[in-house]
Amino acid sequence: MNIHEYQAKGILSGFGVTIQRGKVVEKLEDAVAAAKELNAETGTEWFVVKAQIHAGGRGKGTVEETGSHGVVLAKGIDKVEGIVKGILGGHLETAQTNGVGKKVNKILICEDVYYPGESETEEFYMSVLMNRATGKNMIMYSTEGGMDIESVAENTPELIFHEEIDPGLGLQGFQARKIAFNLGLSGAAFKDMTKFVAALYKAYVSSDSSMFEINPVLKTSDNRIMAVDAKVTIDDNALYRHPDYAAMRDESEEDPTEVEAGKVGLSYVKLDGNVGCMVNGAGLAMATMDMIKLLGFEPANFLDVGGTADAARVEQAFRIILKDPNVKAILVNIFGGIVRCDRVAQGVVDAYKNMGEINVPIIVRLQGTNAVEAKEIIDNSGLKVMSAIALKEAAEKVKEALS
Repeated sequence: MNIHEYQAKGILSGFGVTIQRGKVVEKLEDAVAAAKELNAETGTEWFVVKAQIHAGGRGKGTVEETGSHGVVLAKGIDKVEGIVKGILGGHLETAQTNGVGKKVNKILICEDVYYPGESETEEFYMSVLMNRATGKNMIMYSTEGGMDIESVAENTPELIFHEEIDPGLGLQGFQARKIAFNLGLSGAAFKDMTKFVAALYKAYVSSDSSMFEINPVLKTSDNRIMAVDAKVTIDDNALYRHPDYAAMRDESEEDPTEVEAGKVGLSYVKLDGNVGCMVNGAGLAMATMDMIKLLGFEPANFLDVGGTADAARVEQAFRIILKDPNVKAILVNIFGGIVRCDRVAQGVVDAYKNMGEINVPIIVRLQGTNAVEAKEIIDNSGLKVMSAIALKEAAEKVKEALS
């Protein structure tokens, strides 16, 4: 589950990670009051206005309606309202929004932490995630933090360091010191970075997150270390242990079809293709999508109906798939191990009749228990549904339907 920057910072702060402080507003008329409150708490005279959407690259992104960037510095409290007006309620398009602007419903007004002092400010990059190749958590970090981190990874990968954490021992003190050393820090900043790394890793493990990304981690001019931005992804499978985190979910930031599917217990992910998929089991679903791509087509979705593919569930799956106007054919691929194929076939027939006319070809491939009986049910239904037993046969019928 993805969460907003202000929510991520709230989690980090709860574990002792120093953050750039801010106030969230949802209405234009509340912006100045929030800035005044922040001024009273922090003494900041300048304010950083940040759009809150589930996408990176906000600083370089553009609000379609006004041309404003998604992160703007207000050099005075009198500038805050105008800047917020140019972002709030608009649609922000970034490099990560796939060419479509995302509506900005919330703004985070933050303190300015790039103030002058005894030393120059420095920006670093740091993330915590699972290294799936080794099965260990890993801290990834770089001296080249900021808005151009993607180009750093592409052009100068040698500037990105990795520190793996033994799950039996946890983060060791020497590892935190190694990170601070590799970032070129010394004195008070070195000591503060070791504390920052330890607190960050504790937050990652304790929150059951699958990824932390802090970009930038800032060394301020007075040698403090803090998180200026934060992206946190929490493991969906652990949300039952964190009802407070589950309450942070913002469904307006998610695909509405995926939200609807989740509410009826279907695992659905929208993709960009034209062949709808209804499959039982994630592994079979991946194999089915591979087969579609081998045919030269693209899957329109990932949809796992699970083990109880009765008429009601199949109908729900059909309705969700057909919400995508790009779908030109639907491939139903069911392996009848726990569930009988004839039961699924009857579910497909009943669902089709309940929905009325379906204007895209449907190919149903059923294999496993009672597969022959299932094919007879489909073939004798009188509906515009093509049946198959072998996956290759089903694939050829998909190709025929789309040719």
